[in-house]
Amino acid sequence: MSIQSNLIDKNTILVTGGAGFIGSNLVHLLIDNGYRVINLDKLTYSGHMESLEDLSNNPDHLFIQGDITDKELVSSILFTHKPFAIMNLAAESHVDRSIDGPEDFIQTNIVGTFRMIEAAREFWNNLEDSDRTNFRFLHISTDEVFGSLGKDGFFTENTPYAPNSPYSASKASSDHIVRSYFKTYGFPTLITNCSNNYGPYQFPEKLIPLMIIKALQGEALPIYGDGKNIRDWLYVEDHCRALLNILLNSQPGETYNIGGNSEKSNISIVKEICSILEEKYPRNNELSYESQITFVTDRPGHDRRYAIDASKIKHELGWRPTVDFTEGLRKTVDWYLSNPNWIEKVTSGNYRLQRLGNAVL
Repeated sequence: MSIQSNLIDKNTILVTGGAGFIGSNLVHLLIDNGYRVINLDKLTYSGHMESLEDLSNNPDHLFIQGDITDKELVSSILFTHKPFAIMNLAAESHVDRSIDGPEDFIQTNIVGTFRMIEAAREFWNNLEDSDRTNFRFLHISTDEVFGSLGKDGFFTENTPYAPNSPYSASKASSDHIVRSYFKTYGFPTLITNCSNNYGPYQFPEKLIPLMIIKALQGEALPIYGDGKNIRDWLYVEDHCRALLNILLNSQPGETYNIGGNSEKSNISIVKEICSILEEKYPRNNELSYESQITFVTDRPGHDRRYAIDASKIKHELGWRPTVDFTEGLRKTVDWYLSNPNWIEKVTSGNYRLQRLGNAVL
């Protein structure tokens, strides 16, 4: 039996992984733009309600703790709240963790994506024709699915997939599943592949927040290999603006690369963080933050360079990054300096900061 068209809520969006780094920033953006958000998150170590504290009494934010591998739960959410779109950010995303324990990545990124898109397809099949036309399933992925670049060139939407870690392989698999549902069933999917994000609410296992916090604690700043691995950096709020733009303005079956046009080496970023801290949080002793830098053995399969060609989204949808890296990094350092309580809360318990490993990208 089909769902009546007038019951579909054109202002409701289901966001999965909405208590994580990118997800919590996206939830704030959507609510600021007048949307009602159903937020489904498993609350693993990197998902935190502390990132959503200001929304605790907001009627436009409904949080549901749960797993995207639970198809019955996802179906219940869809048929109860009738969103016009799903934005799938739920994923395991830490490369080192995928090397140490790949099974969680297979379960969440592959099995979870499959079960969720199956639930979404069943929901979509029960919609009236007009709602079927307007429904969207936006799957957020990574540029790591493309592998490693040499000194020149950029990843485009047509770059062949060549993942080099269990993490990127699991994300590549999920991308293929989503694409196949558009080709096979006509299910209205969208896929994005973004470069490295940074900004507020990022769990301190990733390079930038890890280096900020370790520097302030007087600990070693561990850099893999020679520190010359290069990534393209994208401020998280710019990424979220791009996702909303794609959701509202693109056609089913499209794929977009989202990049910040800011290629930086790991070592240059760490030195820039140290310089900002010297200015904003100077020490009384003679030791510089930069003196804490130490080089450690490189990790297995460490891709040398990523770089995004984001010309498609710029030309077709008019999106471009608005925050350059220098400005974004200073804003990020300011946020972590201003939010010690958030840091303490998210790094307490079973995954305390002193147990964090090396910086990773």
